[in-house]
Amino acid sequence: MDGELVFFVNGNKVVESNPDPAVTLLRYLRTKLRLTGSKLGCGEGGCGACTVMVSRYNSRTDTISHYSVNACLAPVCSLHGLAVTTVEGIGSTKTRLHPVQERLAKAHGSQCGFCTPGIVMSMYTLLRNNPQPTHQQIEDNFSGNLCRCTGYRPILQGMSSFAKGVCSMGDKCCRSEASNSSSGTPKGQVDCGSYEASNSVSDRPLKYDPSQEPIFPPELKTKFHLYETSLKFSSEHVTWYRPVTLDELFDLKKHFPTAKIVAGNTEIGIETRLKNMDYPILIAATHIPKLRQVWISTNGITFGSSVSLATMDEVLRKAVTDMPEYKTRSFRAFIEMLKWFGGHQIRNVASIGGNIVTASPISDLNPLLVAARATVTVGSKNSNTREFVMDGDFFKGYRKTAIQQEEVLVSVTIPFTRENEYFRGFKQSHRKEDDISIVNAGMAVRFQEGTDIVDDLLLVYGGMAATTTLASNTRALLRQREWNNQLLERACELLASDLPLDPGSPGGMVEYRRTLTTSFFFKFFVDVREKLRRCKDNARNGTEFAAKDVTQDITRGVSEGVQLYQDVAADQDPGDAVGRPLVHTSALQQTTGEAIYVDDLPKVEGELYAALVLSTKAHAKIVSVDPSEALRMPGIIDYVSLKDVPGATTWGLVVPDEEEIFASEKVIFEGQVIACVVGESQQAARRAAKNVKVEYEELTPIITIKEATEASSFYGSEVTIANGDLEQGFGESDHVIEGEVHIGPQEHFYMETQAVAARPTNEDGGMEIMSNSQFPSGAQSLVAAALNVPANRIVSRAKRVGGAFGGKAVKTTHVILPVAVAAAKLNRPVRCMLDRDDDMVMTGTRHTYLGKYKVGFTKTGLIKALEVNLFSNAGCTLENSYSVMARSLRSIDNAYNIPNIKVTGYMCKTNTASATAFRGFGSPQAMFVTETWMDTVADVVGRSPVEVRELNLNREGQLTFYGMEVKNANVRRVWEQCLRQSEYFTRRQNVDDFNNKHRWKKRGLSLIPTKYGISFGAAEDFLMQACALVTVYMDGSVMLAHCGVEVGQGLHTKMKQVASRALGVPVQDIYTQDVCSDKIHFTSSTAASTGSDLNGGAVQNACEILADRLQPYKESNPKGTFKDWVTAAYFDRIHLSAAGFYRTDRAEFDPTTGRGSYYNYFTTGVACSEVEIDCLTGDHQVLQTDIVMDVGKSLNPAIDIGQIEGGFMQGYGLFCLEQHKTTPSGSILTRGPGTYKIPSFRNIPIKFNVSLLKDSCNSKAVYSSKGIGEPALFLASSVFFALKDAIKSAREDAGESREFRLDSPATPERIRLACQDRFTRQFPSAEEGTFTPWYVEL
Repeated sequence: MDGELVFFVNGNKVVESNPDPAVTLLRYLRTKLRLTGSKLGCGEGGCGACTVMVSRYNSRTDTISHYSVNACLAPVCSLHGLAVTTVEGIGSTKTRLHPVQERLAKAHGSQCGFCTPGIVMSMYTLLRNNPQPTHQQIEDNFSGNLCRCTGYRPILQGMSSFAKGVCSMGDKCCRSEASNSSSGTPKGQVDCGSYEASNSVSDRPLKYDPSQEPIFPPELKTKFHLYETSLKFSSEHVTWYRPVTLDELFDLKKHFPTAKIVAGNTEIGIETRLKNMDYPILIAATHIPKLRQVWISTNGITFGSSVSLATMDEVLRKAVTDMPEYKTRSFRAFIEMLKWFGGHQIRNVASIGGNIVTASPISDLNPLLVAARATVTVGSKNSNTREFVMDGDFFKGYRKTAIQQEEVLVSVTIPFTRENEYFRGFKQSHRKEDDISIVNAGMAVRFQEGTDIVDDLLLVYGGMAATTTLASNTRALLRQREWNNQLLERACELLASDLPLDPGSPGGMVEYRRTLTTSFFFKFFVDVREKLRRCKDNARNGTEFAAKDVTQDITRGVSEGVQLYQDVAADQDPGDAVGRPLVHTSALQQTTGEAIYVDDLPKVEGELYAALVLSTKAHAKIVSVDPSEALRMPGIIDYVSLKDVPGATTWGLVVPDEEEIFASEKVIFEGQVIACVVGESQQAARRAAKNVKVEYEELTPIITIKEATEASSFYGSEVTIANGDLEQGFGESDHVIEGEVHIGPQEHFYMETQAVAARPTNEDGGMEIMSNSQFPSGAQSLVAAALNVPANRIVSRAKRVGGAFGGKAVKTTHVILPVAVAAAKLNRPVRCMLDRDDDMVMTGTRHTYLGKYKVGFTKTGLIKALEVNLFSNAGCTLENSYSVMARSLRSIDNAYNIPNIKVTGYMCKTNTASATAFRGFGSPQAMFVTETWMDTVADVVGRSPVEVRELNLNREGQLTFYGMEVKNANVRRVWEQCLRQSEYFTRRQNVDDFNNKHRWKKRGLSLIPTKYGISFGAAEDFLMQACALVTVYMDGSVMLAHCGVEVGQGLHTKMKQVASRALGVPVQDIYTQDVCSDKIHFTSSTAASTGSDLNGGAVQNACEILADRLQPYKESNPKGTFKDWVTAAYFDRIHLSAAGFYRTDRAEFDPTTGRGSYYNYFTTGVACSEVEIDCLTGDHQVLQTDIVMDVGKSLNPAIDIGQIEGGFMQGYGLFCLEQHKTTPSGSILTRGPGTYKIPSFRNIPIKFNVSLLKDSCNSKAVYSSKGIGEPALFLASSVFFALKDAIKSAREDAGESREFRLDSPATPERIRLACQDRFTRQFPSAEEGTFTPWYVEL
């Protein structure tokens, strides 16, 4: 059985004589083959950054199949005899681009670019299987890919150009309209794959020609028999077997009864990495013909246990097409369920057998299999095969089935349904696409022939117990009953007793889960009742419309959208790049996998890897730390802890010395760094770090805002800002209301986790730090202090960052400092890149807020007085929580004029990772509180929310309550334009008409403004500065260096455009390499939406200095080229390098009174969103969003629109999806994409329109532009308040009040329980304090 591992990568043969079965394909590609295009984003198959294509030859059919896989889960041993194609293998900037790469770049479909190679490979695989896919197939294709930057729309736009048929925009297709527009008029892109002029690629997209794709390696076809043999590969920890016959498999299972049988490794791969499970024997069942067969009999369809879920889906779809409808009713349920089962990459390799024997209590397929009365066939070495039905006794306990340990699951048969049988499947999850179930169900009812009398009823649920559960009592007592309303009522009673859940049950959400059990049955009941009626009447009748309201899921059409912006003036110099929608300067490198991130850096001689030892307790004394076992492990070099720090052992970028590099005496949050282990490989170091023994003496933790307030655990005293006469304002009010609202934390979920490489220079204690920090100078100063050397010995670099959003301004230091200390101690290069779960545990989140408000207003809704108390969960150190709160206090007015106001902020000290900077920096939380009470005001006075908001909107020239003039903010202009472009009033009537006709589906509409102050704030006015270094070379090319880090926001692109105008050179002649402290003396953190303003000013200043120096040579040789002028200046001994500097005007702000111009200026916008909700499940769909944004005169409208869309979708996650969960003891439960859900492709609005305000100017920033990175995020609250609007309609139908509290995020659970009806009332909440909850929200 022993042999060599042979496979092909990008057409090249790879032979590995002694492969390690524990090594994944991704690790092999990146470390052994140095193909770093495929990225490690999560390590659990949830983000798609590692996607590659695998091709396989089938000798029986003489066909080649192509399928996408997650390289982070695929064992390299599983690739024997297969061909792998990575992003590097399909195209390159050095040779030729593949059309997918080129079109994605030109559509502005990459920002940080870390996810881009995986998206390219998903699309590439689709085209290899289907050269002309439909729009719908393209959208469905990305179910296993995530992007945190773009907002997805431009990706779909670029890829939709490959779709067959007519553009999804129909007559509005951009190809049917004029491609240009007159000077100063709006210009737009329509979502169908059109392209604007770009800086680095040709205007005409490359044609896709399938015949030009690389051929399948001939050797794998001609010598296929050599690759279909039994295999055995062994390493120190794991032995891998690959039998090719069933008898071989039986033999292996007899000798190793506890061995795990794997197909796609999608479960075991996660368990070994994230749950520290140890499986020394693995048996791959992927090459046994019997287990891969599918056959159809008179009873049903039988699937071999190794048949992939993708193949299962194809077979069932064909059966539905070819067979009578009544026979395939269960098949339709399986097809629908498989659509939401993982992503394509998972379904392509995960097997039906693996799903069964894993026996997950939330398996999506097992409830359907039990309800379908599926039969399984098992076999073993010493006994005949046996068959038995998957019934209520099949699942014996948590992760246990009736299959014996030595037995092998051979096949599963799904029987045909009968004419008198009806079948449905249901699933509810946080996110519709690629998410595990909260509750799922398979339901089947069989009637006595020709009647509506129940013969048998199978209601099978997942997520309601430790196993898949059959409601057996309900089944027994509802037989022989007529299918009528009395049965419905009785079923709901019986299900409540059949499916009990105690308060505090694992998974939480007890009331919601129990409500779903009866809500699902109600859907099933109505569906079956309608079908029975149609059978009797043999025709459609008037009940069908009402039935669909209950039974049909919310459907999603193909995405579309329009992006409108103002074209540059007709007389603008063609070489002047400012205002043009140029492609991101790194886009092509990102789509080809050539863009280098920290962990892509080539390994240098002697380089080691560090793994951090993290606290597993939220609050505890450290009794002892024992690294002895770890140090004995192979490949381990050293253990580094507090005693090894040569300089300062504490640090603080905001508050000095508040953090320890390594915990000394106690830990104050789960995830705190205690030490680090250094090894020869990343895997060795990680394995050893988990074996460092830490003994704790636990202390009582404070976790939530509520606990902190009860314990008076605050940082300092409260902070208050007031204006006007609050008492008088309330006295003049016709109404006064009070309330509170909570907004939960948000994980940054940048695609590239925290990473650093530290390289000693071996001279004068110097060191080079290459990190993905937003603040390279901060890293430089802290490393210097820790190593006890001057800052001039430390060079800090940042090439590009795979997403940051504020999470890499301070938090990167937690990784940089331990790694730097380790490198200094060993005098060897050391690198570290965090695993996703460690990153999410140790790096903190957006601040959780609780807002308590009291509002006074007139009978028309005019606000007279406001008093608000804001409580933030700051975490275990203060970090930048004071600055966050300062912005929150000054954002409480949002875009409204409030004459009398008092707002107070409290920063709660808890035992959680310190909350940190996040896009919006406290503004979204404060604005959310304001829009919450504004919504209630409208209900109280009986006016529409639009009328009340418009009544209170800021006007030009007004002063904010903290004394800053609202100048050039254009609040009312963007409001009025959004009202027009969204056709708000027409749609409002349409929504009301829809709601009048529907009881269980509701729609909502909301229009929300934002007014965001651009700058770090007056208290940190010193940060409002930047410098740049511009150098011109003899060939006329320009090197540009500045303070700003490229984190995906297109900063380098914009800076090249600024330099292009200021120097008068083509943008392609300008190059930016990285941000480096030996070129730039101090870099303010790239944050606060100031990157373009500050660095643009510095670049402009440097370029203008150079332009002045070159002016005499231009005048003396007016027909010369830039190169000619530079050459002449050089020979005239003119300095061709210039340092530029820029600082904003000093803030006119009085810190003693708290009044004045706290910000530099305002960026404003308005969004209108329409949603539809399913009142029975809490699911929702965003039907349309229209955004109008004032960005001044855009430096690059394509990049600005990308920032708006990306910010909006991140805000959508904050307000409508992303739920962070922590145990009462402080342990984080949401540690990766499996448990923490960010928005996916199908979460974007079906219609997504963005317009940039025309003819806007801003004298406060470079070339009249405005900062845009953060302001648009809050506009996603328009979706939240549209959801609330829809819920109000449902509550009115149920006889409930329109006034209710809805906390953020508006998860399916909160939406469902807020709707209130007979099903929710059946399961009242347990009294708080009578049980220990499974999780709490901070």
